[in-house]
Amino acid sequence: MAPRTDRSAAARASEEYYRSKRHRRRRQDHSPSRNARSYNDPTTSESTTTTLSALALAKLDAINEKQGWDEYEPVSQPKRAVRKQGTDYEAERRDRDRRAARREQRRRKETEDHNHYRESRKSRRVVSGPLLEDGEYEAQYHRSTRKNDPPLPGGYPDYEDEKARKRKRRKWIWIISGILLVIIIVSIGVGVALKKNTTSGSGSTTTSASNTYIASPGSIPIEAQGTILDFSTWYDTTDFNLTFTNATVGGLSIIGLNSTWDDNKQANINVPALKDKWEYGTRVIRGINLGGWLSIEPFITPSLFNQYSTSQGVVDEWTLCQTLGTAKAKATIEKHYATFVNEQTFADIQAAGFDHIRLPYPYWAVTTYDSDPYVPQVAWRYLLRGLEYARKYGLRINLDLHALPGSQNGWNHSGHLGQIGWLNGTDGALNAQRSLDIHKQLTTFFAQPRYANLVTMYGLANEPRMVDLHLPPVIAWTTSAIAVVRSSGMSNDTIIVIGDGFLGLRNWQGVLSGHENVLLDAHQYVVFNNDQLSLAHTPKIEFACQGWAQQTNQSMNPGTGFGNFLCGEWSQSDTDCQPWLNNVGTGARWDGTLNPSSPSVPVCPNPATKSSSTRCDCTLANADPGKYSTAYKQWLKMFAEAQMQSYELGWGWFYWTWQTETGTQWSWKKGVAAGILPSNVQAQREFVCGTMPVPDFGAMGLGEAY
Repeated sequence: MAPRTDRSAAARASEEYYRSKRHRRRRQDHSPSRNARSYNDPTTSESTTTTLSALALAKLDAINEKQGWDEYEPVSQPKRAVRKQGTDYEAERRDRDRRAARREQRRRKETEDHNHYRESRKSRRVVSGPLLEDGEYEAQYHRSTRKNDPPLPGGYPDYEDEKARKRKRRKWIWIISGILLVIIIVSIGVGVALKKNTTSGSGSTTTSASNTYIASPGSIPIEAQGTILDFSTWYDTTDFNLTFTNATVGGLSIIGLNSTWDDNKQANINVPALKDKWEYGTRVIRGINLGGWLSIEPFITPSLFNQYSTSQGVVDEWTLCQTLGTAKAKATIEKHYATFVNEQTFADIQAAGFDHIRLPYPYWAVTTYDSDPYVPQVAWRYLLRGLEYARKYGLRINLDLHALPGSQNGWNHSGHLGQIGWLNGTDGALNAQRSLDIHKQLTTFFAQPRYANLVTMYGLANEPRMVDLHLPPVIAWTTSAIAVVRSSGMSNDTIIVIGDGFLGLRNWQGVLSGHENVLLDAHQYVVFNNDQLSLAHTPKIEFACQGWAQQTNQSMNPGTGFGNFLCGEWSQSDTDCQPWLNNVGTGARWDGTLNPSSPSVPVCPNPATKSSSTRCDCTLANADPGKYSTAYKQWLKMFAEAQMQSYELGWGWFYWTWQTETGTQWSWKKGVAAGILPSNVQAQREFVCGTMPVPDFGAMGLGEAY
């Protein structure tokens, strides 16, 4: 039990307390602004007064409590022994006690409004002596209450202010609870929307989602972190829906997609909106390829390859990924996906008058096998984003599987330069089945209602090299692939596209008859055929007007050809001079450098001039278009317009390609800028076959050998 304090100590403490309080009141009456500052600024002298008052009050309260007194009872106290003093001292004491009683009554009145608060905080009234002595009590007290509370009488918060603060706290609790409730409702709504399946032009997608999360830092589930579903690892998140989901359709992720879509857009005023049916075979297709984007080709994006020496053997995407290694390959190739094509690409394509896009992509957008070095599945989300951009601008899609397992042609744009491993070699049958499995996944995914009006054409295999394959297995595989597409749920109106395999259009008569909405796709170039490449300028235009028109008409007639025909790739280029067009490190047929180790006779017109000053040369063909002569520009545009006219005798055409890093004659975008291609494909053409003679370009000064 603690020793009790004697009366004289209590009296001294009481006197010190009231003297301090009186002094503080005088200063408040005469200098309120300074007094207010003393509360907030511990550097002022007034702060000392506050500290002393707290000290005296604490000591007095401690004494009162120990003696069992209620601090708010009248000042009468139990009789205690008093040491005899002189008469003057006793009179002075009585006078002092009377004054103290009056002050105590005033103090009780001042503190009446604080009774409830003081009772609630009684356990915190007595603070440690060291804190009182060091003047730290007030700082500690303010840390325990709201920041920036104003000073109040007696050094304690006002009870009414405390009630206001409580009301404010309750208000914020309700507000925060409401926000959390909205977030939960939205999360549930997103999950439900993703699971719905509608057939309207604007709706939601079918999923097999098990979990959907609102994205925020740290919200990616542990099992998804570092995977393709972790968008914190994506190079670009522009226009992706950053709501986490592990939902798949056909085993393919839907991450990044919004749950609604709009098929009311129209590519231009001459064609129907997406929601309205396109009459294929009657309405002409004027389309563009997005080559070199998801399926990389060295001549389109040489910057990905020209940093390597010939001895390193980096000639295709396979060797590029091998050389870079897993992590660097992903970073490099995803950056290419994100930057080579973006929304502006689709806006520009629409502005140029196109109504369709042929979109090449590789099988590793879906999956990889064995020791494949490719970057797996990253291309998938860029493909899906590209489709949504196309939708935004009313552009229909021809999906083209450009690279199949094992390589269907052994060319660099199949991913792996060299041997054909599809329907050929040790794993030929295995890779053929893998290709069917991929088509099963893809067509299940694209059978969703959201793609019914957008993906209207579906390609099975780009340029299968059927001239080097046994024909019956290729036809059997194609038949199986058609069955896969039709059984997946895709609309029977979806056009299935098959490649002509370079067999010659007349050789397709009667093949695969009985299948509806199957289209034969041929790629028409003069630069890979020595007979056509060696034609002079005027005969080349005549061939474009007559030769290709004849082939189109023949193929469109079921009695002489396949019945449905489209030119899926063509170019205005009249040489194969574009660097790396024929492979990394190789030259051109045009000037006889196709095989650097074994130069051959140039294929350009007038090869006999190769040793003269007018020898075959690629300089002009590869020059900046600003250096093209007027005659050469006129020829290039006329050659392009002649081809368009011939292909429009069939289902139409897709130009190869929209953009390249360098080659002007292989880029529609660069061709328009150079004035050698129409700025809008829907506009009236300057040249029409059969209505005007083809000029003699030699007489106009255009050399045949450049």
